[in-house]
Amino acid sequence: MVVAENWREMVDWSVALLRRGTGEGVPEWNRRVLSSGHDNERDLRVWLREQGVTGYPQMLLVMERFGYPELLRASSDGLVDAQYADRPELRPILDRLLAEAALLGPMRVRARKAYVALVTPRRTFAIVKPATRTRVDLGLRLPSHPQDPPRPPATVTITVRIGIGSADAVDDDILTSLRHAYLTNL
Repeated sequence: MVVAENWREMVDWSVALLRRGTGEGVPEWNRRVLSSGHDNERDLRVWLREQGVTGYPQMLLVMERFGYPELLRASSDGLVDAQYADRPELRPILDRLLAEAALLGPMRVRARKAYVALVTPRRTFAIVKPATRTRVDLGLRLPSHPQDPPRPPATVTITVRIGIGSADAVDDDILTSLRHAYLTNL
């Protein structure tokens, strides 16, 4: 089953992280932020770090104070439509990859401003990104080779990029790689 997600779900997740990490919700933290007197993002981030609020909860409180970007108000469909607005001939590639990925098993589809992430119940296993006017890149998280440089554990590690120029170019090799990325990230 494929479930499309948008940035609102990330905000909801950040709210839950804030409550779990600090024991307080957004209204209380908004009160504290206003009482802190910080009127610029940099100073607020420093103050929040001193309060033990980092990562997504910190990002949430900064947006609460200074405003949410437009992309957070966009729907998943709106985000994807914007990615392919100036290259509609590439949209069938995304559609084909999503249809094939839906056959792999439980996963989520997360629309972002510049790409679409495919996520197993455990983590991101692939991204689909319109790379140029004539190519979509399929990025896959596959086991690293020993010669690959080490990467920070908190980053999405896309180890393979496959350029795709048309939906017809999505062949058995690409689908086998997609399946392998899914299975190794379950």
